[in-house]
Amino acid sequence: MYQKQKDLQLQYEGFLKTPFLWHGKGVFNLEQFPISITRTTSFNQEITQKLRLGKLVERFVSFELNQDTSVSILAENIQIQKEKITVGELDCLLLKNKKPIHLEIIYKFYLYDASVGNSEVEHWIGPNRRDSFVQKLSKLKEKQLPLLYSNHTKTYLDELKLNVDKIIQQVYFKAQLFVPLKDFGKNFKQLNNECIYGFYIYPKELLQFSDCKFYIPTKHNWLVNPHSNINWLTFESYQDKIQQFLNEENAPLCWLKKPNGELLKFFVVWWDN
Repeated sequence: MYQKQKDLQLQYEGFLKTPFLWHGKGVFNLEQFPISITRTTSFNQEITQKLRLGKLVERFVSFELNQDTSVSILAENIQIQKEKITVGELDCLLLKNKKPIHLEIIYKFYLYDASVGNSEVEHWIGPNRRDSFVQKLSKLKEKQLPLLYSNHTKTYLDELKLNVDKIIQQVYFKAQLFVPLKDFGKNFKQLNNECIYGFYIYPKELLQFSDCKFYIPTKHNWLVNPHSNINWLTFESYQDKIQQFLNEENAPLCWLKKPNGELLKFFVVWWDN
């Protein structure tokens, strides 16, 4: 249990340090929630059930919001139903300075692939090419945010004594971005460059790091900032392990320790350029 709580603490710290993907109204005119400075970086809640990464992040956001005296959470994970069938979910309804807000919470990992789409925003895709930044923005605009105004949501709002016309809609959108190795250090115009956490490479490019050590964190530990207190793999051991992921068309996030002690985060992708 101690190790689990220790892992949770590192995950929470990594989550807290992750910057917002943009500031203010940014892309698609979606407004980021203005978060106050978090009073504590110590996560003291116990999480007993196994949660998906997205659900874990929602718990972290909830914990963070509860430390803000200007915020009062009214309801979370509200399942909107039509004749006993769930049509969608509202992540969070809260009051900030007594103003009602509908908040959608997103934490993503995106890779920059210039061959996808025609604009900078369209070039950001999921590590396995199964989702993209633009798809997520479209889902927010066309499905998740409009759900607030659905007739099926009115009952829930009435119970909370909320007037739908007075509710502000905002997003809590954090992300870690990764660019091709050759573009590492490049700046982008539309998104927050502080979100660039590392690079991604193709298997054939791995050889240039043969004098380094490696680590493959679990999915929840993708949130964690690299540290030295782990069992590092040699290049040979790492190559064997990484091949298992690539064979299953799964691009894992990895840590890299250079001979000079520098720690880096990167993805190895199975799809070739």
